[in-house]
Amino acid sequence: MILFINACVRKQSRTLRLAKQLLIRLKGEIKEVRLENLKFPVVNEEFIVHRDELKNAGKYDDPLFDLGRDFAAADLIVIAAPYWDLSFPAMLKQYFEQINVLGLTFTYSETGAPKGLCRAKSLYYVTTAGGPILSDDPGFGYVKMLATAFYGIEEVHQIKAEGLDIYGADVEEILNSVDI
Repeated sequence: MILFINACVRKQSRTLRLAKQLLIRLKGEIKEVRLENLKFPVVNEEFIVHRDELKNAGKYDDPLFDLGRDFAAADLIVIAAPYWDLSFPAMLKQYFEQINVLGLTFTYSETGAPKGLCRAKSLYYVTTAGGPILSDDPGFGYVKMLATAFYGIEEVHQIKAEGLDIYGADVEEILNSVDI
């Protein structure tokens, strides 16, 4: 199963357009998680205590862990997130806070290093920007670090189109020239 994490909110999202082109090429059953439709809980002490109680009791079948179970079970992951404020929309960070669960998506080795428990070996991060994307894109860097260090996903690819809103830019040419 391909897990498609959709952090795009605009009807004419250029990021979503690229992601859909990629999904067509990847072929397979797709499960979409449309982040704008989720109601993320407030992560406060009460939430953490409740989550820890469930986790410590091994109750990973609780609905609280639905997103994490899907992420851990996916064969391939595609994230579509526009480049906003040098990173990505806040809802993607909230998503990661929900799926980052000890014993479900990662564990720790005897030396204390994180060890991934996810099935996927590849993750694609798709993004677009009106201007230039920084060479050390903090959003992609964060996703790549989580994927490799915490989830055990070995291959992390970035697909991007930038400069789309620069005066005189040929948006169609830029989008069509992206190597997917």
